[in-house]
Parts: sequence; structure tokens; C-alpha cells
Amino acid sequence: MVREALAALLGLEDDLEVVAQVARGDEVVEAVRENAVDVALLDIEMPGMTGLDAAEALHGEFPAVRIVVLTTFGRPGYLRRAMEAGADAFLVKDAPAAQLARAVRQVLAGEKVIDPTLAAAALAGGANPLTEREADILRAAEDGASNAELAAALHLSQGTVRNYLSTAIQKLAARNRAEAVRIARQKGWL
Repeated sequence: MVREALAALLGLEDDLEVVAQVARGDEVVEAVRENAVDVALLDIEMPGMTGLDAAEALHGEFPAVRIVVLTTFGRPGYLRRAMEAGADAFLVKDAPAAQLARAVRQVLAGEKVIDPTLAAAALAGGANPLTEREADILRAAEDGASNAELAAALHLSQGTVRNYLSTAIQKLAARNRAEAVRIARQKGWL
């Protein structure tokens, strides 16, 4: 419903044309292959593949396509991850339609567009303290897997998993792994 409303709003602009819509993140790259796309609008939370993963895949295969990430999750970590994935713009979904249309025009002109409130929060929040491996292990631990299950899934020893989890818990000042996952997810680091 939100996707269709955004498409309808952008379709009202004389100089913008919506050429494709997909409901799943894992359909984005294929839609770009099949259509002449200049700008892709992606939500962070998409079934099949997150918008951040879709942005990375899209940027890898079609670096000329501009990427605008829209989200209800105005978390600083998501902003940083979106930009690392190749996004050209990052806006919250409740931004006015005129702002979205302006952002599309700006990224087409080669500019970067970031919601100012999110930019300020990202700077204030600091960098993600987790290493890539610590984040991977916290993501895998999200479902409550044991150290043995994590070790098997990630091809690590149980001791290595325990060390990574302990370090992540300490870095996040969490009491346990569940709280570490919650904190990291809340900050957009997972």
C-alpha cells in the first residue's frame, strides 16, 4: 500500500515516471535488468532481502542507478549502512512528497541527500563499535541459538563464538547476548 501510494505521488510529477514496482528486496535487481531505471527507491525492511542488501546488490551490478532509501526506521546505524551499500539518499518515509520528488531530482543530478535529523543523530551516535564478525555472530544469535549451534553454522569453534559474543556484549555494555542483540538492532548496527 505504501509502495503504491509513493508511486502514485511520484507519478504526479511531470518530469518523473515510475517504470517498475516490486514488493520484495530479492526482486529489485531483476526489475532493474528488465526496465530502464535511473533511480531505485528502496525500503529497509523488505521481505526476501533487506533494502540495504538489495542496495548493495543493485549498486554492485548497476553502479549508475541512483538509490534512495526510505525508511520508518530513522536509526543512525541504518544511515551509515545504507551509504556504505551505495545509497545516494536516505529519507524517512514520513517526509513530505515534495521532499521525496526533490530528492529523486537531486540524486539524478549527482547529489547526495540525507535527512538532516538523521545526519545529526548519526554524528552524535558515533561509529558502530562492532566488528563485522561480531555483528554476524549477534545476527546469528538473534534466534536464540546456542554457542554450539552458532559455531557449527558459522564454521567457528565454540570458544571463538564465546569470545566474539563476550566482546560484543562488553562493547555494547549489555548484560547478556539478548540485550546485546537488542541494542545493536535498535542502533541499526545489525
